[in-house]
Amino acid sequence: MKFFTRPFCTALPYGALTVLAWVVPALAQDRTASYPLKTVRIITGSAPGGPLDFSARLAAQKLSEAFGQPVVIEPRLGASGSIANEFVAKAAPDGYTLGAGSMATLCVVPHLYPKIGYDSTRDFAPITIVSTVGFVLVVHPSVPAHNVKELIALGKASPGKLSFGTSGAGSVTHLGIEMLKSMANVNFLHVPYKGAAPALVDLLGGQTDLMYDSILTSVPHLKSGRIRAIAVGSARRSPLLPAVPTVAESGLPALREFEADTWFGIVAPAATPREIVGRLHSTLVKGISDKEVTQRLLSQGMEPVLITPEQFADRIRQDLPRWGRLLKASGITAN
Repeated sequence: MKFFTRPFCTALPYGALTVLAWVVPALAQDRTASYPLKTVRIITGSAPGGPLDFSARLAAQKLSEAFGQPVVIEPRLGASGSIANEFVAKAAPDGYTLGAGSMATLCVVPHLYPKIGYDSTRDFAPITIVSTVGFVLVVHPSVPAHNVKELIALGKASPGKLSFGTSGAGSVTHLGIEMLKSMANVNFLHVPYKGAAPALVDLLGGQTDLMYDSILTSVPHLKSGRIRAIAVGSARRSPLLPAVPTVAESGLPALREFEADTWFGIVAPAATPREIVGRLHSTLVKGISDKEVTQRLLSQGMEPVLITPEQFADRIRQDLPRWGRLLKASGITAN
């Protein structure tokens, strides 16, 4: 006896196939329209209290208020945030697992740890950048420089004499100075510390000469005169230091494209439906745009950004090779 088999779909009458073709997308659309129906997780590789954690919690609060569902922060620490990013990249793309990504974890860490388990440009659906943290180039008052031109001139007159403290190799406090060195062709001596706080303490004491510090932590010491601001490293002036020019405004042609700040955003796994990405984006934009929320960010030395998913994806594609080139040229490796 012979048995003949054929695919299930071809065994169905044409009318049944038509119904299936209509029902399956309709069910998917219904699930998307009713999103979310349960708790949403935001995975972060940052310990509580830092700017990435602060941005993630602010995003979680606004999403929870709008959705009427819990949105919780779930830390997965280790490997400079790559453990958390890999977890998000491999999570189900249903909108219930999101990631708190940063310039460091998405655009710097991949160059420091080439065997990490994610690709920043392919494995995520960017939603929006929530905030940026501005940095300022500061010097000890004993350094006879009041602007970028004078500081560069001092550095070129005595290569390697002026020292700068950082929170460690590959940190923004390090990369900002390395970018300045590379673009202006000047040499300063790197003194790495185990954190920005001890680096700032030694700058205040005159043990080092300059630092690329977060604006928030520098402001009190700038007001007291214990350090002096040279320039901010963002593309535009900071509302916390409106009288301080940007590095790009220094008048040096080599520094016209200088920009070295850090951003914090929300991402989802790559195959997350566009409708869910769109709803997350519009909800975050509305929530973070609130005046009270903006003031909370500014009080932490941060500024809201809230760009589109497409703009966020472009930023990752631009920053990833940009920092990679700097790391390679500077010979910076993971500690």
